[in-house]
Amino acid sequence: MTNLTTPTLPSIVGLPGAAPAAALVPADFDFVRTFVKREAAITLEDGKEYLVTSRLTPLVQRHGAGDLAGLIGRLRMNPASALGREVVDAMTTNETSFFRDIHPFESLRTDVLPELIRARGARRSLRIWCGAASSGQEPYTIALVIKEHFPELSSWDIQILGTDISPSMLAKAQAGSYSQLEVNRGMPAPMLVKYLQRHGAHWVLRDDIRKMVRYAPLNLAQRFPATLGRFDAVFMRNVLIYFDVPTKTSILRQTRTHLADDGFLILGGAETTVGVDNDYRRVLLGRTVWYRAA
Repeated sequence: MTNLTTPTLPSIVGLPGAAPAAALVPADFDFVRTFVKREAAITLEDGKEYLVTSRLTPLVQRHGAGDLAGLIGRLRMNPASALGREVVDAMTTNETSFFRDIHPFESLRTDVLPELIRARGARRSLRIWCGAASSGQEPYTIALVIKEHFPELSSWDIQILGTDISPSMLAKAQAGSYSQLEVNRGMPAPMLVKYLQRHGAHWVLRDDIRKMVRYAPLNLAQRFPATLGRFDAVFMRNVLIYFDVPTKTSILRQTRTHLADDGFLILGGAETTVGVDNDYRRVLLGRTVWYRAA
């Protein structure tokens, strides 16, 4: 899920070809944090200058800007440029894995999907949305659960949508190609050899799995497009914690308008609708909390 976290900082001084890590002056830091707050609702607190420096330094060399001041000067001149989109992309962290936290996917298999299958038997279709898809492991995990455990759905219209603000993450997700380290994080060995193929140093998902998921750009901090449609289940995990309360409220209210009346919403373990949008009710299924319209 694309979000903002505090990473372990790599050394950016003394690497061959690396741009110098010049100090970030307060005025430039304030401009960057105002910019990313406006564009993506990302909040940079005081003391996060090192994070901006580490994330934007690679862009200095890519754009031939000389130093951070030069890069941010270009951003000031044209914030709506491709550079602006790259800065937002750089300031998001993408932490995800296959079968992350496992219990939500167990509950999806044992409780949520069986109920939805009974309710949707007449129309024979399901729509599932991952609102912060990052590099694709979550939506592909949902596809794998369906493929592995629900053969009766092979004749249904199954639509899984993964959206994210990061163009680079969406490109990676669409490729469906993952390193050994990435598949080692959560992918069961039997599923690895059954649904992915080895290509050099990477593992690539089978075409039939990749075709189950469609990816599209979407900024959760902005108004959702009407064309988004309605969904039977929405995964909005581990992203709300990085927004302020008004942004969380906006996201949850908009999500509710795109959730079927009997649909399911799941948030991250540290997230809740309580005190943010009370038009949801909490439902405990197995060891997982889901939310449904109140």
